[in-house]
Amino acid sequence: MAKEFKVSSDPKKALLLGTNMKLFLKTKDFPVSQEVFELRYNDSKDMLITTPRPKDLKPYYESEDYISHTDSSKSLVDKLYQWVKRYSLEKKLSLINGLGTKGKSLLDIGAGTGDFCISAKNAHWMVDGVEPSAKAREKAKQKGCILRADLDALFSSKFDVITLWHVLEHVPDLENTVAKILTLLHHQGALVIAVPNFKSYDADYYGTHWAAFDVPRHLWHFSKPAIIRMFKKYDWEVVRTKPMLFDAFYVAILSERYKSGKQNLLKAFFVGLISNINGFFTKEYSSHIYILKKRK
Repeated sequence: MAKEFKVSSDPKKALLLGTNMKLFLKTKDFPVSQEVFELRYNDSKDMLITTPRPKDLKPYYESEDYISHTDSSKSLVDKLYQWVKRYSLEKKLSLINGLGTKGKSLLDIGAGTGDFCISAKNAHWMVDGVEPSAKAREKAKQKGCILRADLDALFSSKFDVITLWHVLEHVPDLENTVAKILTLLHHQGALVIAVPNFKSYDADYYGTHWAAFDVPRHLWHFSKPAIIRMFKKYDWEVVRTKPMLFDAFYVAILSERYKSGKQNLLKAFFVGLISNINGFFTKEYSSHIYILKKRK
């Protein structure tokens, strides 16, 4: 039986951050429902907001075509995703090892099937993880990694490092979740956030077909100023920004498929390469990692 996709009819509930926002573009959920959504621009926050918001987001994650919560290696894109994921694990570990925190307690939010948690644990970090998807938690459990379903189970815990690898854009209750996350960090801890950048070359090139819009799973679409402004009011600041170079290539591959129905690997490679070269000069890459710390 086909899944039923229900979208909220109340735009005020969908936008949350205000109603006086200009239409940026219209795009659709290419891999799952084919439904059309709007991205509206909030100039005070310098971010895009997906509207309308589905009443229930779960069906949009349950498709076999959505691989972020699986370990699938069936298609060429799946294989590329898994290869990049393995390579990225080493880079992520190197990053958190170089943060200079006093302790080595780590919380990974949106832990998926647990690979980063397992890698960090093997590197002698004291690890905890949160993953709302029951399917992903079960796959992590099969690997020996027990993940929690939500942040509420950690209300009395404190961590030296909290990571969100392409997770913040999925969070329904953005403001309250950010506030809750910051209460879980030690005063001298570090917050690491990776999100797509809608101001990148590849985002501009593909427009409505840019795979990293990924509506409606991505509810928020961030720029550099958006991240800075969001955390400034909590007295946290971005101390370093790093590009995620492989994202430009992977996103371009998906975007080409959404645009033409074909892989177009060679063209996707060149678009990804141009995006990274452009990012070297503009500092606007396909995705960024933000390292944040409490202001002294």
